[in-house]
Amino acid sequence: MNAVRAVVALLTKSQLYRSLIRYGAPNDNRGRMLLILNNVFLHLHPVKLHPMGLRIRHTFCLGGITAFLFAILTVTGVLLMFYYVPDTGRAYDDMKDLAFAVPFGMFLRNLHRWSAHAMVLTVILHMARVFFTGAYRPPREFNWVVGVMLLVLTLLLSYTGYLLPWDQLAFWAVTVGTNMGAAAPVVGHNGPFAVAAVDNDIRFALIGGTEIGQNALLRFYVLHCVALPLVAVVLMGVHFWRVRKDGGLARPL
Repeated sequence: MNAVRAVVALLTKSQLYRSLIRYGAPNDNRGRMLLILNNVFLHLHPVKLHPMGLRIRHTFCLGGITAFLFAILTVTGVLLMFYYVPDTGRAYDDMKDLAFAVPFGMFLRNLHRWSAHAMVLTVILHMARVFFTGAYRPPREFNWVVGVMLLVLTLLLSYTGYLLPWDQLAFWAVTVGTNMGAAAPVVGHNGPFAVAAVDNDIRFALIGGTEIGQNALLRFYVLHCVALPLVAVVLMGVHFWRVRKDGGLARPL
């Protein structure tokens, strides 16, 4: 036991340990504050919390659960990219290989799919909790807008991933959705006050042509795997940061 303690003491006093962890386990308020402010992960949280913020029933941890589901989606999505090619001649076969040929492929895909469904649900519940508890009021109105943007991004992530299996359900679901875009006011060529033609409206921009094919699959793949996740990560960082800057979790006066 003494030898273990000596090794631990030697490691904690080494330059490598001190360069990674500048503050150990503090025993005073100043040390605790410095530990939070100088940690890349902990500094997103406020230095002090009101006792009400520690109650599960106050927030039901819906924001944290949503962030955790996004992390699961990121990891499983990266793993799925090793076995998927966004090509109309291979996409459906890749999905079949994941289901029947790749070890744990079906588990991986279902984990990604059900996590996506759960994330949509928890984001909606989180927004409802914030609304009904009045947590959108000043000085938190800016963070409410960021949350609404994250809700839209969550729905877009779910929708863009719908086309990737390239089966009949995905094809016709995206056909209906993009046709709705064509009927949108101003930006859709079939919508009221249309200023765009069939070859330059919002539907054309989404699917990369006038018909759903290879260009549409590639664009949805890039949106789903690169563009939308990057925007979501940035907005999530701003969202967490503003919770701290606005005084922590909202609570009754």
